[in-house]
Amino acid sequence: MKEKIEALIEGGKATPGPPLGPKLGPLGVNVGKLIADINNATKDFAGMKVPVIIEIDTDTKTWEIKVGTPPTSQLILKELGVEKGSGKPNEEKVGDLKLDQIIKIARIKKNDIGAKTLKAAVKTVLGTCVSVGVTVEGKDPREIQKAIDAGEISIEE
Repeated sequence: MKEKIEALIEGGKATPGPPLGPKLGPLGVNVGKLIADINNATKDFAGMKVPVIIEIDTDTKTWEIKVGTPPTSQLILKELGVEKGSGKPNEEKVGDLKLDQIIKIARIKKNDIGAKTLKAAVKTVLGTCVSVGVTVEGKDPREIQKAIDAGEISIEE
């Protein structure tokens, strides 16, 4: 029988405590080894919350770890090198990104957000920039979205 456990953990910093420990303990797996495997699988996302799905075969006590991509807002904040977004995104900005950085994030998130094109993914990431208080090339991200729609800025697949 397979058990599926989903959790949002900080990359490379899973612990045997909550949220994982209480779910893993009753399954009879080597919790220490599994936590080490999770940390190894998520180490590239250090400092960011990342979704993890652990599938455990309760008969053989083996597991498979699937690491998702961090939320778009986390990728934006990592690009900026800041810990959190603005509490007042319409008034206070936490940083400015280049369009190239937005495109990089859009490529990472494209499949997760269900975007059919890179252009659509870029516009979604720009929307998240509005929410966290980030400008793009010194402008409100909505201006960049309008420029993309008007064909003034082209996004190559």
